[in-house]
Amino acid sequence: MKQIWTGAALIMAVVAGTGAADAQKASSAITKALADPARTDQQGDDARRKAADVLAFSGVKPGNVVVDYLPGAGYWTRIFTGIVGPKGHVYAIWPAAGAKYAETSLPALQARGLGNVTAEVQPTNLPTSPRPVDVFWTAQNYHDIPNKGAGEPALRAFDAAVFRMLRRGGTYIVIDHADASGSGMGGTETRHRIDPAAVKAQVQAAGFKFVGESTVLRNPADDHSKAVFDPAIRGQTDQFVYKFRKP
Repeated sequence: MKQIWTGAALIMAVVAGTGAADAQKASSAITKALADPARTDQQGDDARRKAADVLAFSGVKPGNVVVDYLPGAGYWTRIFTGIVGPKGHVYAIWPAAGAKYAETSLPALQARGLGNVTAEVQPTNLPTSPRPVDVFWTAQNYHDIPNKGAGEPALRAFDAAVFRMLRRGGTYIVIDHADASGSGMGGTETRHRIDPAAVKAQVQAAGFKFVGESTVLRNPADDHSKAVFDPAIRGQTDQFVYKFRKP
């Protein structure tokens, strides 16, 4: 009986660590931020991005200091600003090497006058922040870091920088397009995908503890063979959402 119970407990622990997060209810702060009338122009994308589920999984809450790395048009930044509230802060940052991606979206984000948001192109390629961070968030960008010959050394440097920025117990969220199991970083520059196992190993090697995965963006119909910009799969790619914690 002891062996049976031990096995059952182990199975339950695995399920709790991977699937329970998908059923996690969004907090009132998340619900309110998503319903903000100022987001009318982007709310149509919330269902596809599974925004409520992903944010609930992340654990972001009022008062947090959040970094939105390579924020694109500011989709997540504009949600974070409402969640963290006046006692929190959001840093929407582009690295120096990614300045061209901020040419349009940075002025537009700054023009919104969000009092708890600092949006900027940083003078360095590795991310920094002026104070300890509660949540470091990067969506669909991790696979770009090793490109153009940068390889694993660039990932090691990046993850180490994130580790330094986070307070003890801080959370590191990585959302990205999944590549086939065993592919490693072979498709990062061509298909713009990365093997989830490679990400997990890389981040854990930097000293982070793997907390779990949300499967809400998984799509078994995606066979991982197409580039993420292929019209046949664009907007519907198989994506993983990993959560790590700084011990």
